[in-house]
Amino acid sequence: MNLHEYQSKQLFHEYHVPVPKGVTVSTLDAASAACAELGGSRWVVKAQVHAGGRGKAGGVVLVDSPQEAEAQARRLLGSRLVTHQSGPQGLPIGTLLIE
Repeated sequence: MNLHEYQSKQLFHEYHVPVPKGVTVSTLDAASAACAELGGSRWVVKAQVHAGGRGKAGGVVLVDSPQEAEAQARRLLGSRLVTHQSGPQGLPIGTLLIE
């Protein structure tokens, strides 16, 4: 069974395991709206692909504004993330988790 990070965190939440609040998005507008929904002043934008090494590959990014979250969503959504586990062709990014 392959689960994305957000799916695993949903299961943890159902069984009362503490996890950070997050919002999944698949559009640019939703990325900035997720920041407003979550509140705070810093967020992490995470590409949801079935591969490790997302951070080293640029698929996990700390942002300081909703506009920056939208810019990172623009960069990531629809692109392919190449990690040490994905192979040279990379994996398509269709969903982001914002925490």
